[in-house]
Amino acid sequence: MIRHVAMAVLVLSASGMYAQIPSTRPASDTFEVATIKQVESDQKSPRFITMQGTHRFIEKDYTLKLLIAAAYDLNPKAISGGPEWIGAEHYDIVAVTPGEVRPSRDKQMAMLRSLLTDRFKLAFHREQKDFSIFELDVAKGGPKLKASTAPPDDPAALISTVYPQRMLLPARNATMGEFASLMQRAILDRPVVDKTGLSGRYDFDLEWAPDQSQFGGDIPAASPDAPSAPLFIAIQQQLGLKLEATKGPIAALVVDSAQRPSSN
Repeated sequence: MIRHVAMAVLVLSASGMYAQIPSTRPASDTFEVATIKQVESDQKSPRFITMQGTHRFIEKDYTLKLLIAAAYDLNPKAISGGPEWIGAEHYDIVAVTPGEVRPSRDKQMAMLRSLLTDRFKLAFHREQKDFSIFELDVAKGGPKLKASTAPPDDPAALISTVYPQRMLLPARNATMGEFASLMQRAILDRPVVDKTGLSGRYDFDLEWAPDQSQFGGDIPAASPDAPSAPLFIAIQQQLGLKLEATKGPIAALVVDSAQRPSSN
């Protein structure tokens, strides 16, 4: 069954439905209150992390391993150790953020990290390991990216949508670091390292035909006669960038211990 896009993509920010974020910052890096519920994973329903309105943080159908990947900006393959259930049991989280304004994605993830420590009793250490990775770089001929006209402090938005035989990823006010981060957390099957050297913010639309190595295998591969190009070709043709498979050192995360979440 096709899981709609939200199952795989961590939304970096809202677009359209929320007003611009004021400069005032939330009061702390912990949720005011959070409810955690173990759930049966539903292949027909979306998996996502997002904000609803100013204070409501919603996470749906993530394992603890996927929550760690989101909170610490990692590809799930860069996470090892811990009890077996951290990659098997699924959870929903509903939480309330502090302060008077909607928190940035960085603040949301800081609150999620605090919750993982407090409620899942997550303990870990880092190890430098060599991994199979993708390097995101500029292709021959140079980038085909449009500089964003949004104010620099506007939140980035990268939200992909599943259509029959194709994926569509519109990006607005996004850096290459944010693009690489999204690719490694949610789309590709290995870590992605930004080697472009591009420091601006860009608007672009990327369309491609997915294969089963993407989105954790939750989205079926497009047929050979799909109208869109495969991802690696699409990135080069549409963005003037390239993904190259190589090996390199990654600061991997090793789970030392974790507990099923405390009762609400």
